[in-house]
Amino acid sequence: MFTFVYQLSSMTLPSLKHWFKTYKESQLFGRYIFGDHVLPLIEKHKSNFRVDCIGQSVLKNDIHVITIGNGKTKILMWSQMHGNESTTTKAVFDLCNLFAFGEDKTLQIILKSCTIAIVPMLNPDGARAYTRVNANDIDLNRDAQDLSQPESKVLRAYFDDFNPDYCFNLHGQRTIFSAGSNNKPATVSFLAPAQDEACTVTPTRKKAMEVIVAMTKNLQKQIPNQIGIYDDAFNINCVGDTFQSHDKPTILFEAGHFANDYNREVVREFIFQSLIIAINYIAKKPIGGSKYEAYFAIPKNEKLFYDFIIRKAKVNAQVVDVAIQCQEQLVGNNIVFVPIVESISNLDGFFGHKEIDAKEYKVLVDGKKELEVGNEIDFVTINTEKFALVL
Repeated sequence: MFTFVYQLSSMTLPSLKHWFKTYKESQLFGRYIFGDHVLPLIEKHKSNFRVDCIGQSVLKNDIHVITIGNGKTKILMWSQMHGNESTTTKAVFDLCNLFAFGEDKTLQIILKSCTIAIVPMLNPDGARAYTRVNANDIDLNRDAQDLSQPESKVLRAYFDDFNPDYCFNLHGQRTIFSAGSNNKPATVSFLAPAQDEACTVTPTRKKAMEVIVAMTKNLQKQIPNQIGIYDDAFNINCVGDTFQSHDKPTILFEAGHFANDYNREVVREFIFQSLIIAINYIAKKPIGGSKYEAYFAIPKNEKLFYDFIIRKAKVNAQVVDVAIQCQEQLVGNNIVFVPIVESISNLDGFFGHKEIDAKEYKVLVDGKKELEVGNEIDFVTINTEKFALVL
């Protein structure tokens, strides 16, 4: 297995961890992050940075951009294009606090070298409803060509006006992904999106790949073999592919799963670290893309995980495995994880974030019913013992 050599110039891992602990935005926690949470923070940062309203959503909620620094190299990043992918939104406000209140000389150099534009919540309607899509039921990340939605038009207009040198497309991914074919979750995934059907490794992509390599070197020190590469199949309707096709080095960030971290607070720190490393790497010197090769040693994401697997379960007189995946549902102001039976079969080659050995005993619902695919269940009974399916 390929192992990255850990080398992080003057930005050491202890300093990164100290910064996160010191500047983590205490007003943000958990998965349900929407306008009521971020608007007070946007207001707070008006005294630290330039803050502009650049448009409105379908339901007339404002979309803001926070501009940090005044350097020549321009970086554009946007979060919560999908309203239910909030981990990166937490991380960008941690980043804002770092630049607002941190006094390290490295930060001052970055601010003189770069201008960083952050759209912390592109899809405020979807964020409130905790949905991937916007209020018109459109996936904004499939609307880069049609530009049929106000949010899509806002981002594209700002992209054209700002004319960034680099783009960071900030997302979150489900718990189903593994980093390669091993029993390791894809805790953080990256992608230098394709810019043509052939997925050509262009000079633009090489620059994005080189930055990804720099971020991965740091993460491998902390979560070895838990970094993946997202699928690079070309789709010009996706924003990252579109911006890459305009020769703007674009990096997809995917905040994934870490053990027992369903609130994504551990992963939040990894995204924060990756953002500051990427920005620092870009700020230090022009990137030619010559150090891109290690990108191809990062394993590709595979869909090999379930939230629970019950091994050696007797169901309908057969010994099988039972896969249970939790569906995220918004109930009031809380995200509830509802366990649903997804597969009853031989699941060799698949992994559970939590696994239960049924030892060939019957696995029952409500102590008497046989399991069926599609069952919503809070617990199962195995040999008269109850097992709660709690995350």
